[in-house]
Amino acid sequence: MKNLRKSGGFTLIEIMVVIVILGVLAGLVVNAVGGKTEQARVTAAKSDIRAIENALEFYKMDNFAYPSSDQGLEALVAKPSGFPEAKNWTQPYLKSKQTPKDPWGNEYQYISPGSAGPFDLFSLGADGKPGGEGDAADIFAAEL
Repeated sequence: MKNLRKSGGFTLIEIMVVIVILGVLAGLVVNAVGGKTEQARVTAAKSDIRAIENALEFYKMDNFAYPSSDQGLEALVAKPSGFPEAKNWTQPYLKSKQTPKDPWGNEYQYISPGSAGPFDLFSLGADGKPGGEGDAADIFAAEL
């Protein structure tokens, strides 16, 4: 009878060891998920850039030219004015009713004509500034 009473529960030290182990495991999980968040944003930016590139190609097929830098990406959601004239613009080329923003809340950068092609399309990355490394690196359409 006396032996049954002694083995009936856990000591405070045993409970504390289990709590510490659970805390360490939770910390590891949070670290692993935290790094994936930025990676997911970079992937989303790349996907957005591909979609905008496709919309620009459809715009060109309809209007015989890409929007100018002055017209910008706004030309994909509202009929632009100025040169080159959007002769056959009938509906938005993007589902969104506003100019797209990257996953960090900054506008995508569009320059036409581009440095190495008809246009340059890119995101400034997590820092919102030109250049950068890692998650802060710029994401260019030409690199996809």
